[in-house]
This record gives sequence, structure tokens and C-alpha cells, in this order.
Amino acid sequence: MRILVIGSGAREHAILRALRRDPSVTDLCAAPGNAGTAQIATNYPVAPTEPDSVLALARELHPDLVVIGPEVPLVHGVADALRDNGFIVFGPSAAAARIEGSKAFAKSVMAAAGVPTARSVAVTEVAEIDAALDRAGAPYVVKDDGLAAGKGVVVTRDRAAAAEHARAVLAAGHPVLVEQFLDGPEVSLFAVCDGTTAVPLLPAQDFKRVGDGDTGPNTGGMGAYAPLPWAPDGLVETVQRAILDPVLAELARRDAPFSGLLYAGLAITADGPQVIEFNCRFGDPETQVVLELLDTPLAGLLLAAATGGLAGHPTLRWRDASAVTVVVAAEHYPASPVTGDLITGADADGVLHAGTARGEDGELVSAGGRVLSCTATGADLGAARDAAYALVDGVRLRGSHHRTDIAARAIAGQIAMPRR
Repeated sequence: MRILVIGSGAREHAILRALRRDPSVTDLCAAPGNAGTAQIATNYPVAPTEPDSVLALARELHPDLVVIGPEVPLVHGVADALRDNGFIVFGPSAAAARIEGSKAFAKSVMAAAGVPTARSVAVTEVAEIDAALDRAGAPYVVKDDGLAAGKGVVVTRDRAAAAEHARAVLAAGHPVLVEQFLDGPEVSLFAVCDGTTAVPLLPAQDFKRVGDGDTGPNTGGMGAYAPLPWAPDGLVETVQRAILDPVLAELARRDAPFSGLLYAGLAITADGPQVIEFNCRFGDPETQVVLELLDTPLAGLLLAAATGGLAGHPTLRWRDASAVTVVVAAEHYPASPVTGDLITGADADGVLHAGTARGEDGELVSAGGRVLSCTATGADLGAARDAAYALVDGVRLRGSHHRTDIAARAIAGQIAMPRR
């Protein structure tokens, strides 16, 4: 099976790495890929957000399956262009990708489906901000309604900071969503979907803030781990029954069946799991740990989803292990990351590339904000964490930074479920 993976980050490197373990896969291609994916796939310099360019590449390569990693190509209709021309695609249509492309749309879907989520107020004018903040109360949750690469959310008790973020989002031409704060530990749960059937993967937890102890601004994600030793019994079954299945049914009712990867960002509250947000693709960096633990061949699973065959797919198998990934970020990330710096130590197994490229002399250099994802497994979470940080210690990148507390509270037993 020849597979074309669209995207250039560590998520796509992780997908390619998992696909390579599938004995049915004979050829891997990436567009545009990065310096790390070039070691396991053939990279093609194609802009992933341009449907015509991706379609032209697919016509050249004749892949048996196209896997679209990032959200922007999905929202821009790349999956539609490919499907309309006869290609088999893992990734939702533009209509279904609105579940991430518009938070207001996602809220309307959840309301119609009876899915538990935070109360919210849509804001389109500066004059509406104060009333919306009054209604939601502190801590204030202010979201960019559009795509923001994981950085469009501010959670704060500082009313002035909340109002300032809302004004900045409106000034950028996007509506704002002001939400009730959901108290409880957060969980990322992925589900492979074929339009009618959802197959959940292992729950994971990621770390959005740039600094230790969840301090500083939001990022695209600074690390993740799986599985979750503190997760309540029956969590996945509850989420499937109360959230995934109703949302799939509602999207199908709206003539936007969801085929691809549905990502539910959850808060485990005293009233049970509630949805913080939905994404229309594999999350980064959670993909790095979830796929590292998947024992079922990935290509067959994604192909079954893309062709409507999940109902007959065998039960997923998982490794009896834990996985941790730690993101090594460039200087000044997430503000204005410095690029072009030399990287060494990134050739170790488990160091997944995101913002990397080859310099004029063939040396590895930084080319983005999140540069590497150092990913390792172990017999338990502590062993996996130690191995991941050993990989971090082997990397050299001037000015880089990383969090030192990924999975630490879980290992220490410091994550507790909220009680009424």
C-alpha cells in the first residue's frame, strides 16, 4: 500500500512512523514533510493548504490512501478535492471540519446533540464584551472562534486581560466565544470515525502552557503522556455514549458526516466529562504518545475509516506500556520563534521532527517554533518519562526551552477528580 501523508510537523512524523510498522505499507510519501520525515518517507515540496497542488501530487503518485494531518487543509477543502477526483482519503470534508473551524458551529452541534459542554456567549462587537464576561464569570475563558493553532484561548482571573484578548480577536476579524470555566483535569480523546462509527483510541493528556506548573501563554502543546493512571473507570465508554456517538449522528443529520479523526478535548468535572473543544484531526503532541502505544496496524485502521468499514474492524490492540513526549521549542516560542539555528542530537530513535529543515550545507537547522518531540516508552509512566527526558538531554539547540514537568503530577498521584 502506498500512502501519502499531508503535513510537516511531529504529528505527521509520528503518523509516518506508525504506518511504517504496518506490514501492508510498501511506500510512504510526505507533503511537504520535514527533515525527519525524509528519513522514512519521500518528501514532496507541496503547499498542503492548496487543494489544486495536493491534487496534482496525488495524480502523480497514485496513492492507495491519503492521510491529511493538519486542520487548515481540511477546513480549506483539500479532502473534498481529493475525494471528488476518486482518491481514498482519511480526513473530514470541509463541512465536517467546521467542528474545529468554528467553535460557534461546534457549540450548535453539541446543543442539538445534547452533549455536555460549557455555557458560552458569542461576541461580535466590542461593546458586548463586558456583558459576556459578567455572564460567564471568573475564571474567564475567552476563545478565538476561528483556527488559532492552539493559541487562541486565554484562561485567566484577570478581567482586564480577558477583555484585552477579546478585543484583539475581534480586531483580527474573528468572532469571540466567552465560556464558563470547566473545573477538572483535562483529557484528549481521539476517535477514528467513518461517518457513522467511532472507534476511540487511548486517552492522553497534553500540556498547553509554555512554562512549568502551567504558567505562561498557551502554545500548540509542550508535551503529552498516555495512558492516564488517574482516569475514572469507564471514561472512554461514557465519552463514546454521551459525546462521540451523538455528535456523529448530529453531523450526519446536517449532511456533514464526519470521516476522519475526531478529537474531543474534555474536562473531567464533578458532573462527568464535558467538552472543551473539538478538533478535526490528530492532536499534536498527543499523537506522538498515542500512536507509539498502538499495536494494531495503523494503515488498515485508517483505510477502514476512509472506506466506511469500521464496524467490521477488529478490536484495537495496545502495548502494555506508557509513553511520554517532551517538546523542545525554539527561542522565544510561542511569540516570535528564532529559526535557522544548528541542531545536534536529533538523530536518536524517538526524536520526532516538527520545525526542522536542512541548511545549505546539509546541516539540520530549526525551522519553526516547536522543533522536536522527544518521545519514549517504558514499562510504566516513570520509566517512559525518564527515557523521554534522556532524549531531551541529548539534543543541542541554542536558545531552546522545554517544560521539565511533563507527566510529573500524574506519577506523583497529584491529579484528583473534582467532587461535589
